Amino acid sequence: MERRPVVNPTSVATLELMDETGCYFPEAHLNAERMATLAGAGYEVLGFDTIAPIFSVVHESAALGCEIDWGAANRMPQVKGVLCREPDEIEIPENFLDSKYVQTPIRAIELIRKKYGDDVAIIGKVFGPWTLAYHLFGVDNFLMELRLNPDKVRRILDKLKEIPVIYAEPQIEAGADSITLADHATGDLCGPEDYRDFLMPIHKELAERIKIPLILHICGDTKDRLRYICKTGVAAFHFDSKVDAYEAKKIVNDDIILIGNINNPSTLLLGSEEDVRRETLRVMDAGIDMIAPECAVPLETTNINLMTISKTVKEKN
Repeated sequence: MERRPVVNPTSVATLELMDETGCYFPEAHLNAERMATLAGAGYEVLGFDTIAPIFSVVHESAALGCEIDWGAANRMPQVKGVLCREPDEIEIPENFLDSKYVQTPIRAIELIRKKYGDDVAIIGKVFGPWTLAYHLFGVDNFLMELRLNPDKVRRILDKLKEIPVIYAEPQIEAGADSITLADHATGDLCGPEDYRDFLMPIHKELAERIKIPLILHICGDTKDRLRYICKTGVAAFHFDSKVDAYEAKKIVNDDIILIGNINNPSTLLLGSEEDVRRETLRVMDAGIDMIAPECAVPLETTNINLMTISKTVKEKN
């Protein structure tokens, strides 16, 4: 019997891995060789079965013209300011794919595929229209429009849904085996009916148009929309520890592959090796198909805690 894979749909980059590889943020966001080397350490050092070279959430937004604070070794990048006020202001440049911000991860995927061949699965990443709308319009502005002007929100999402397709294609050509579609429609910012009415049809369309397995990632408590996510046709759902693993499995049954959902702050960042081992075993016992941290891990997470995930899975099987 084959063991369950230990996967990384988001990011397992840590300060310790940066020290070990000599590849540090923010340069590793903008230099393909350093991005590939740091990402590869998740496989070589931590023992994960996948490599995911896109660590941050801002590459597409940077290429669209957003101002970016690229952070520091101990701080992830973030979007600054507001780029758009109206749907008509959204412009996808003709040379979008030529931007250094989107070319860096594409080139990193090529380098990873060349180095590791078929020995490891490579996970690319794109951001969905809900997340992109936060970046371009500002979270508060976008959510206000959701309540006051839903037709405007539909026009925004309709324009932005093209970007994941545009960006996924060259990642696939570069060697990605699957793509994480990260769309931050978390429960405290997007109600279940909002997900059903605005995003479920778009996620279904993206699952049809992106021609390799799509891993949907949504942070936060998503229990109230799991039944809708199962109808999108995505290959898998990467979920947060705010959703109990047993409850998630009960709701979805075998309708979708579940990936997750080891807690970041309490277990991986602040917990002991035994805490990580205990939670990993619980997630496995719940029947979760692929074992993973719930989201991009805190940069101060110790390598030993992350290594404990893969060690526990391998020993259990």
